[in-house]
Amino acid sequence: MIQTVDFFTPIVDDPYMFGQIAAANSLSDVWAMGGEPAVALNIVGFPNCLDPVILGDILAGGADKVKEAGAVLVGGHSVQDDEPKYGLCVSGFVHPDKIFKNFGCRAGDALVLTKQIGSGIVNTAIKADFAPPSAIREAQTVMASLNKKAKRVVEKYDVSACTDITGFGLLGHCAEMASASEVTFEIRVRDIAYLADAIDFAKMGLVPAGAYKNRRYSIDRVEYGNVEEHYLDLLYDPQTSGGLLISVRPENLSEMLADFAKADMDTALSVIGRVSEKSDKLIRLY
Repeated sequence: MIQTVDFFTPIVDDPYMFGQIAAANSLSDVWAMGGEPAVALNIVGFPNCLDPVILGDILAGGADKVKEAGAVLVGGHSVQDDEPKYGLCVSGFVHPDKIFKNFGCRAGDALVLTKQIGSGIVNTAIKADFAPPSAIREAQTVMASLNKKAKRVVEKYDVSACTDITGFGLLGHCAEMASASEVTFEIRVRDIAYLADAIDFAKMGLVPAGAYKNRRYSIDRVEYGNVEEHYLDLLYDPQTSGGLLISVRPENLSEMLADFAKADMDTALSVIGRVSEKSDKLIRLY
């Protein structure tokens, strides 16, 4: 059995979309471990000064994502709170011999990322009224997209390690995985898929505080050379409901990419680098 829980405050204005994103984020841990979600419970904090219709829309968004995931929503718990909060407690199942671990990467493995990054920066731009409708739509689509299709592609192959990219940002999760695996990740910065306009927003300094906290945690273990500041901001940008980061044998890569192309995913896939033997740094950026 896999059991996970997650919830947070609204990151978008639309209540239904907030419910979808929060549910997708909560469900993600089960797929990141190679499992399938089975049962979910709502976790709700809601102010008594807001219209209950808003709460209904949040719950409807979450319920629709749970249904899309193939799980069953069986209730939950709510409390009065000063600001809205929503998420899920999810139970799922995985065969004990098929668990995806977030360690065990092998030198020579390819690193594959299943969603664009930059959602924290785009959401910061939205709050500042800088983001065009197209950037908003893409960010919301990516955050609300389930990792279900990606997991079902990945499970067919010899995957040495897998994790989902969330609040620690891409480099935070890479550092965790590389450290636990006793290897070094070589990452090609310009091969990574970014959300539309995210690079421009980063250049403008529209960077959430969490990115700087993430950077302080592991930057001393990263060789970044001449990589521009705005790329570092993007790589440390905290993600909401991010994609899967997969370490897979290079001989499986072409076939896996072909399967991803057939999976009709709503997100952009990128091969971001490779795993090498352990060196003095956990991550080298190019």
